[in-house]
Amino acid sequence: MPYFVDVILPLPLDKRFTYEVSEEEANFLKPGMRLAVPFGKSKIYTGIAANIHQTPPEVYEAKPIHQILDKVPLITSNQLKFWAWISSYYMCAEGDVLRAALPGAFLLESEGVIQLKNKEAFPNDDSLSDDEFVLLEALQRQSSLKIQEVMKVLDKKTVLPVINKLLEKDLVVLNQEIYEQYKPKKTRYIKLSGNFSKEAAMHELLDSLSRAPSQREIMLTYFSLTAKSRKPLKLKSLLKESKASPGTVKSLIDKGILEEFYQETDRVSFSGETTSKAIVFSEYQQKAFSEIEGHFKENKVCLLHGITSSGKTEIYIELLKEVLAGGKQALYLLPEIALTTQLIQRLQHYFGEKVLIYHSKYSVNERVEVYRKILEDPGSGHVIIGARSAVFLPFKNLGLVVVDEEHESSFKQYDPAPRYHARDAAVVLASFFNANLLLGSATPSLESYFNAQHHKYGLVELNRRYGDVLLPEIEIVDIKTKHKRKQMTGHFSDRLLEEIKTTLKEEEQVILFQNRRGFSPILECTTCGHSPQCPNCDVSLTYHSHNNQLRCHYCGYHIAMQQKCMACQSTEITTKGFGTEQIETELKALFPKNKIARMDQDTTRGKYAFDKIISAFENQEIDILVGTQMVTKGLDFRHVNLVGIMNADNLLNFPDFRAHERSFQLMLQVAGRAGRTKKRGKVLIQSYNPNHQIVQQVSTGDYFGMYKEQLEERYNYKYPPYYRIIRFTLRSRDFSTNNNAAEWLAKSLTNVFGDYVLGPEIPPIARIRNEYYKNILLKIPQQQSLEKTKTVTNKILSSFKSIGTFRSVRVVVNVDPI
Repeated sequence: MPYFVDVILPLPLDKRFTYEVSEEEANFLKPGMRLAVPFGKSKIYTGIAANIHQTPPEVYEAKPIHQILDKVPLITSNQLKFWAWISSYYMCAEGDVLRAALPGAFLLESEGVIQLKNKEAFPNDDSLSDDEFVLLEALQRQSSLKIQEVMKVLDKKTVLPVINKLLEKDLVVLNQEIYEQYKPKKTRYIKLSGNFSKEAAMHELLDSLSRAPSQREIMLTYFSLTAKSRKPLKLKSLLKESKASPGTVKSLIDKGILEEFYQETDRVSFSGETTSKAIVFSEYQQKAFSEIEGHFKENKVCLLHGITSSGKTEIYIELLKEVLAGGKQALYLLPEIALTTQLIQRLQHYFGEKVLIYHSKYSVNERVEVYRKILEDPGSGHVIIGARSAVFLPFKNLGLVVVDEEHESSFKQYDPAPRYHARDAAVVLASFFNANLLLGSATPSLESYFNAQHHKYGLVELNRRYGDVLLPEIEIVDIKTKHKRKQMTGHFSDRLLEEIKTTLKEEEQVILFQNRRGFSPILECTTCGHSPQCPNCDVSLTYHSHNNQLRCHYCGYHIAMQQKCMACQSTEITTKGFGTEQIETELKALFPKNKIARMDQDTTRGKYAFDKIISAFENQEIDILVGTQMVTKGLDFRHVNLVGIMNADNLLNFPDFRAHERSFQLMLQVAGRAGRTKKRGKVLIQSYNPNHQIVQQVSTGDYFGMYKEQLEERYNYKYPPYYRIIRFTLRSRDFSTNNNAAEWLAKSLTNVFGDYVLGPEIPPIARIRNEYYKNILLKIPQQQSLEKTKTVTNKILSSFKSIGTFRSVRVVVNVDPI
């Protein structure tokens, strides 16, 4: 009886595909192994074996697999369960989850390979074009050529027509081969040839090199370095110490004096020392720690609501120590890569090589090495620090998950699918391992605090700063009045400038927060009012002064800064609004002697960009740091005495039901960066509306007041945590087709769910990359089954996809949008 395997393919397909395997392959195969399988006419994909059985597919004939790529499963059974949950809950394909979960190097690529059919028979020259002749000649010298190599041989990008003609003439064959992308890192070492191991031979060697001083110098350096250390000598170290050229070393290798060899090395390694310094808890930390442990016995999820600088990280470290002592793994999730920079150093002091880092700024090969370490060495216990994608790692004995800054919207994946929330996914992941989960924040999300208040999670409050340091003094500056009284210098009020001068005089540091990057969000003609717009999106172009460009932050479109109005040719052009770049420029003019730096998406694109800025600020090489919300999140700077929020109104006036909650969180978090040592810090909030309820609540740190007020609004208007939300975004290049499709989908949903369907509505930005957008919102009350709602929704979406007119419309389903 034939055997079959269900395979998860890295494609957005609604179901798994079934392939045929032999009895030997079926006995060898285990769920979680990678398989190379044919799909379509000639493509080969890397899929994951999910289930081995003997039931043939009903609709199609099963193809045989191409090859088995692993000896042992690369994906654990818990991972497969977790993928299935994410696919079901977030209404996406398992193939999308597979693409997000595995480093790209594991998904081997198929590539066309050209070979001659018969090397002996060469056709008549007259029947071949120049390109065909060149390609056949190259194939006579080489047994096979990849498509990329054919492009180089013919010096053109469009080579498929040439290959097709040769295929038609039956002169070549085209095969699909699988290529492994991952390459282990190899380090080049150098050693002395065995012929010169004796002392007499060494002296003779040095004498013979008297006429080649640079080669003699290298050998003397080699002997001095190997005398100090018994370890193999890296070629790089030898060249650095001897200041010689690689050519000189090559001459010594050619003479047989030195020999080179390669060794595989880890890309991710820790070279520092661990210090097993014991953590001394304050009375309040000790109480919170004991309460957390108590909650873990009754309830596996606990929320730690600790104000900024209350010592939450020390509590996390103590919990991690306990988990690692039992030989289990621990996952430490952070919302931003910027935060990992500071935390890695702190954790490495305690756990050394047991700390592994996993996030998108690491190369594919580095991520592969971390993935393999966790999979192949689960018994030694590791602390894995990572951004949201770390939830997909192959844990085998997870003991604890810590989600720091759990309120952060960065934990939500926006594009591409799966559009998961790492905090919520971590709760499910921990339940698979029966592991403890700790959510930590100074400003918890309303949903988490609501769950804790209703005893779904344990709740621990920590409302004293470590060392009894006072919370910063918060002052609100009314910039409307300051403008009237002409007390503003650029975008700085007299109070803010006065405080900056005082802080710098005392050799303390300043953080200024403005949640917009670039120089100015709008360029406007004062004659006709025209503002340059992006041709692909419905947004104005943002001015960036460092490269004198107008740039779209959605599609990347950019043009040079205009000297005249594009509509009326007037030279009267002015900028409206301000971003981090403009503040930096103004500060350089106001404080020319001080070092000013900027931390936003434009300055942190490189792999180590975060590390450089954060290290320089920690070492007091920077006096004033201007930044977007990157500077608000959990960073611990000891010398920051002043924090300035440039414009609180930008945050508050946003068309989103979470805008007020977010504004409160951002402002209180950035305020928490001030005065983290004995000296009390100061926070200045500039606002046109100083009496706004949220601004007032931030000034008193009244989280519970904000929570109660927002909860009441959410109840009245049917929003989370009382209602679940699914957002459908329809995208198409054709405006009228998109509108018709949105109307059809909204009507179909309304027929089933009635008043719980809102829309279709045009979002604040209605066109991005020449695609028109329409949103439909489905609200799901608590008593309504989420599973049944999704089943009905999927049926409606299937009907929608079957309508030919709407084929050009893409529907993006976002469960629990943020």
